[in-house]
Order: sequence, then C-alpha cells, then structure tokens
Amino acid sequence: MSANPSADALPDLPDLEAETVEPRERTAVAETPATFASVNDVPVTVSAVLGKTKIDVASLMRLGDGAVIELDRKVGEPIDLYVNDQLIARGELVMVDGSLGVTMTEIVKRNEL
Repeated sequence: MSANPSADALPDLPDLEAETVEPRERTAVAETPATFASVNDVPVTVSAVLGKTKIDVASLMRLGDGAVIELDRKVGEPIDLYVNDQLIARGELVMVDGSLGVTMTEIVKRNEL
C-alpha cells in the first residue's frame, strides 16, 4: 500500500537559499574557540529527513510488514537536516563502518530581506 501526497498537501516552506560547502578537516571540541565553550554541552536534536508524506489514520492502520509508503523525494535527491526542528542543511546518505550516516553538502541560509 502506498500513500501519495498531493503538492498542495505539503506545508509551505520559508524562502531559503543553499550554499555549497567544501569539506573541512574535523576540529576536536578541545580546539573550539573559548567563545563557544559555554555552549559545547548544550543538547540539540538533529534529524535527517528522507522525505515526507501525509496519510490518514485508517490507511496507516492497514499497513503491514513490507508495506511501502511513498515519500515526496526520489532516490538520489538530497535529504534535509534539521537541528531542533530548524532546517539547517542538506546532505547525502553514506555508509560509515556498516552504519548509515549523512554527509552535509549544503548549508541553508535564510534570505536576507
């Protein structure tokens, strides 16, 4: 069973522009500038969203093992990265030592009005 969202069923997104970033060498937390030391231990929620769909509860309840839910993305399209429910970047799925991970490919900046 699949659910296919209509274009008007998806929420409106704010105007965003993407900036491609070059990979940088990783910096250890101990090397972080002292100005950021006070926020190093602040917990945040990071979400990597593969896609979205809308489905009614009755259809959801009928789903069984092996059911497919159609998302609003195609294979190979970038995924969205959120920090505390705020879109911050886009990336690609990667395998790292047998685990699924994300490589950040674009930083999303709000358009300046």
